[in-house]
Formats: sequence, C-alpha cells, structure tokens
Amino acid sequence: MSHQRYPSLDPVKEPHSVSLKVLRLSRPSLVTQHPLANNIPSPSGSARTIPASLAYQSTNGITNPEPFLLTPILNLPPSFGSAYVGETFSCTLCGNHDIPPENAAVQDSVHNSKKKWIRDVRIEAEMKTPGSGTVQKLKLGPLPERPAPADGEDQPGAGEDSRSGTDLEPGHTLQKIVNFDLKEEGNHVLAVTVSYYEATETSGRTRTFRKLYQFICKSSLIVRTKVGVLPAAASRAQSDEDKENQTGPAENDKTETEEARKGCRKWVLEAQLENCSEDVMQLDRVQLNLEPEAPLRFRDANWAVSSSAKPVLHPSEVEQVCFLIEEDGREAPVDEQDGRVLFGKLDIGWRTEMGNRGFLSTGKLGAKVAK
Repeated sequence: MSHQRYPSLDPVKEPHSVSLKVLRLSRPSLVTQHPLANNIPSPSGSARTIPASLAYQSTNGITNPEPFLLTPILNLPPSFGSAYVGETFSCTLCGNHDIPPENAAVQDSVHNSKKKWIRDVRIEAEMKTPGSGTVQKLKLGPLPERPAPADGEDQPGAGEDSRSGTDLEPGHTLQKIVNFDLKEEGNHVLAVTVSYYEATETSGRTRTFRKLYQFICKSSLIVRTKVGVLPAAASRAQSDEDKENQTGPAENDKTETEEARKGCRKWVLEAQLENCSEDVMQLDRVQLNLEPEAPLRFRDANWAVSSSAKPVLHPSEVEQVCFLIEEDGREAPVDEQDGRVLFGKLDIGWRTEMGNRGFLSTGKLGAKVAK
C-alpha cells in the first residue's frame, strides 16, 4: 500500500507529538515444505525423505513425522498483499504518543522544554472509491470503554462515543480498527486524519495532520453468463422426466395443463465462475435471487447447499452452474423492459483456504425477447 502524506493542517512547522501507523489485518497461511526423496534406498526397500528438505522437524519427530506438504507453522504475510473484490478490507489505525515513559523526564531536562500533555486524541478515516465522486466516511471500532452510567443517567449513544477523544500518556497508543467491503475494481484511497490537543503548563493548541494510503483492488472472480430459450420440446421432455422421478402423487395436473395452454416460456441460465485471484477458494453458495415483482420461478441444477462436496477452485480454474427459469402460469405475464425479461441477480459466496469470506453480486440478468 503506497503512502502519500498531506501537509499538516495546522500552520505550526514542528514535529508532531503523535505519530500514525496503519497496518493491514490479514490471516496467516500454512507454511509449505518440499520433501525430497533420497536416492539411497532404506533397508526396507522404500525411498527415504531427506530431513534437510522438511520445513519443520521436532527433536522427537512427533510433531511432523510424515513428509506432508503442509506444516504446523503459520506464515505471516511479508507485505500488504493483494486486495480483491468481494472481500472485506481490514486495517488497524494506531495513534502513538512517541515519547517512552522512562525517557520523558530525561528528554524534558536535556532540551529545557516544557512538559507536554496529549489530550483529546481522535482518529477519523475516509475511503475514496473509483466509482464514487464523494468520499465515504468509515465507522471505526472498537468503541472506547466507558464506565457504566449511574442510576438516573442516560446511556451514551454510539455517536457520542465516536466523537469523544482519548488522553494519551507518553508511550501509550490509541488503536482503532476499520472494515470496508470492497465492491469494485480500481484505485482506492484510505484517508486518515489525526487530531489532538497539545497542552503545556502555560498554554495549549490543537494540532491536526492527515495521511493518504493508496491501494489497488483486483477482481477475484470473473462471472460469465449466458441465457438461452428452452424449446417447447425440451420443456415437455423435462416435464416428463420430472414426473417419472416423482415418487408421490401429482401435485396439480390441472395447473400444469393451464400452464401448457398458456405457453409459459422457459429459459436456461448458465454461468461460468473463474477464480482469477492468487488464493484457493471454496464456493459456499451460488444463489439466484429473482425480481420480487416478476412472476417467475426457477430450479437449481447445482450442488446442494448442505452438501459437503462444495466446489474448490484453484487459481484460473472454472466452475459451471446452471438454473432453469420459467414463467408462473398462474400469474400475470412477465413485464418486459426495453425488449428484455429481467430475472434477477446472482449472489456468489466463497471462503478462502484460511477461512476468509468473500461475497459478490452480479447486476440484473435477463434475456432478450424474440419478436
């Protein structure tokens, strides 16, 4: 994440007593090892693993005795990493009173300067996204702890807590956490403003500075959709197959006859989901949300939500999903907008190998009406 610093908002050209550190919060990954087989056969006749090729070994050989690819060691990300659409961007904002407690008195006597107190420290954050012309103000957490109100006192609200400042002793830190859902690709700018009151024995002043942090958000999942009209012959064959697979009595033969007489239209919605990120992801759910006012219904031809065999996509792998959409003959015909029938949106959720959640929603999908 590149860093750009704005000039201080106060006219005082002196070093600030409070510094700002911004660190991205991300989960670690498991360390991988690359076992190498020894060319010298063992007495049993099988190849032995060279101990020097294992990433982790204990003295007793119990922790990781097998040459398995993954080890019990967690690897922290060495840098900012990549930000992807659908994920939640999290970072911690730390306002530090830089003078350590043990050096505060020494530094005060050496420089013959007045002792300073840092009061009312506040941190605010804003996010500028590519598709928005305005800056979005972000909510910071956790809220500072406040004593429980006495009897008869009102409980302070969240807005009051968010506006309150914090006094910092030398060497102490004010820490805030910000979360932002990434919904579009492109250049994002995180703006952080720190303000505080610097007081001495005889005077005081309010000081403010602002820093900008820029990062690029990439696409994590490419969704390609295709809608086709289901021919009448295929619709009848599908209905016959459904009847053969039906174990119980028919639901309502009269309704099916009415739908066939009205000529209800049917479509097949296909979608290809390509993992274009650098992480392995497991598809948690792929759901079609129809328009509330549209008299449509659909059948899901994909895996069950409760199934344990959910698709796992490695980088550059593709998963195909399919939905059968049809008109509800008992309702009014589907409204057409600009020669198109709108179905709804496709919601996709996934998890990475370390459990990070991701969510993506497409635009409104539909089909052109043949004239």
